[in-house]
Amino acid sequence: MVRNVGGVDRMLRIFFGAMLVALALFSTHEYAVWGWLGLIPLFTGVVRICPAYLPFGIKTGKSSDA
Repeated sequence: MVRNVGGVDRMLRIFFGAMLVALALFSTHEYAVWGWLGLIPLFTGVVRICPAYLPFGIKTGKSSDA
C-alpha cells in the first residue's frame, strides 16, 4: 500500500491522537469518552496511510517519502 501521510502531517496526527487518548484515559468528564476517537489519527500517523486521502489522491509528503 502506498504511504500518503508525510512528515509534518504524521507528527500532528500522532501528537493530537495521543492527546485525545490521554483525555479519555485521565479525565472524569462525561464527554471524555470521545477522546477514544484519537486512536484513528494516532493509528493513521503510525502506519502513514490515511484511507480518507486515497480516493482524492492526496499525498502530504515528498514523492519519495509518501
